[in-house]
Amino acid sequence: MKFILQLFFIWLIYAISDFIVSFLDLPVPASVFGMILLFLLLVSGIIKVQHIDKAATFFNKHLAFFFIPFAVGLMNYGGLIRASGIQLLIMIVVSSTIGLLVTSGLTQFLARRAVSKHEQSQSQSNSH
Repeated sequence: MKFILQLFFIWLIYAISDFIVSFLDLPVPASVFGMILLFLLLVSGIIKVQHIDKAATFFNKHLAFFFIPFAVGLMNYGGLIRASGIQLLIMIVVSSTIGLLVTSGLTQFLARRAVSKHEQSQSQSNSH
């Protein structure tokens, strides 16, 4: 029963985000807006991870299943892929590389910042 309630809660967040995107005519997919909304709710502490953990684990475990429609849809664009495959491949590689570099740079920055804060708190506690 808890799993079904968690699924309903995640669906509710999506439904709310779909309404907001439609109402405000935002140029963002409702699913992306819903993920941002869910992130903000989690970070602010309005909802706890325990409220969605079982459903989120299920979705992560079966993530490949959700890409099947996308992969089947690509079959309709065989001619485009043959004609522009190299350009598409270059765009995918470059954008993935940029994403990885930005993510790793941000992770290193935040890790260094956390270490320096920890060292500052250690030095302040040692001086007292």
